[in-house]
Amino acid sequence: MSQIANGTAMRIVGVVLNMLQAASAREGKPDLASMIVARMRQMGVTGLPRNYEIFYAVETATNADLCQEFSQLGERPTQQALDELSQKYFTSNSRDQIVQTAQDQVSANTSEILALMEREQTSIEKFCTILDKTAGGLDGPSALSRDVLQKVVGIMAAATHSTLEQGRTISKAMQEKTAELEAMKTKLARYKRLAETDPLTRVWNRRAFDRRMAEIYNDGREVMFNALILADIDGFKAFNDRHGHPVGDKVLQMVAHLISQKVGQNGFVARTGGEEFAIVVDGKSENGVFELAEFARTAIAQAEFAVGPTAQQFGPISISLGVCMAAEASDAEDLYAKADRALYASKSAGRNRTSLFSKLPKGGFAKNWLLYKGD
Repeated sequence: MSQIANGTAMRIVGVVLNMLQAASAREGKPDLASMIVARMRQMGVTGLPRNYEIFYAVETATNADLCQEFSQLGERPTQQALDELSQKYFTSNSRDQIVQTAQDQVSANTSEILALMEREQTSIEKFCTILDKTAGGLDGPSALSRDVLQKVVGIMAAATHSTLEQGRTISKAMQEKTAELEAMKTKLARYKRLAETDPLTRVWNRRAFDRRMAEIYNDGREVMFNALILADIDGFKAFNDRHGHPVGDKVLQMVAHLISQKVGQNGFVARTGGEEFAIVVDGKSENGVFELAEFARTAIAQAEFAVGPTAQQFGPISISLGVCMAAEASDAEDLYAKADRALYASKSAGRNRTSLFSKLPKGGFAKNWLLYKGD
């Protein structure tokens, strides 16, 4: 897997180099790409995309603070130091790098625990070998004197004590490493959750939603007992234009909170883009899913949307919803398309309502994107 990842990374770097070389040739400028690669090689830096991004920013002097910190790394910067710069100045890399670092630490702790277990097994095997040899000597035909027996007992006592002491030491070390491993696993889970959380609304993001949708069709039972609800805030584009994005962001946060509160443990709530939310519901009939969607819709329609220190009211706010059962679709893409069609039916019927895909006319109709997506 790491060889594939490294190969992909190098191909990305290659594409970037070719683009920069072509641009330099057109503009009659020195080949900046080649200069950067040469400097990276001179400093012993691996040709990773995130490293190239740092060197490019330094060569073009796009960030004075970055240039100053980079100069302090010396002529042979470590990958760890470069990654710290990347996390600080290039946020697109920081989350993935945090998760990767945590995964590496979990892997290291797991390897150490396995090594400790192997050492314990080796110690026990050696002790057993001593027991077998001693037993064989005692069973021999010649009689053993009291002095010899005492020496044998002394050797066995020392070996036993050594083995027990080694066992206690390894057991303590394993407990410590296991505790570290559990802490790192908790951190890793938190980092992964962060990477799959929408930063504005604090519900799941599109990446997490896509993963959840794929899970539905990887298991036959999931298909039978899951449904998708798509929800879209009515007239949100005009609302944003009228009141501004800061107010719009507050409304998005409130809507996400209300949906999560009303859905509770029954659904997986994600913001899939702009003013659209998706809820994957598990273990309910179509009527149950419809009632859940209506519960959320009614709560939002009746809520007071007070924003700012003056608690200015910006309501009423309404949402339109579309529902499709997973069993009515062939795969995740088909399920999303059918729930989206039901959502459009709610929009075209006057908004602030819930529509079931199963109740739509079978003939179908073309989407009016100016009406729906421009809403």
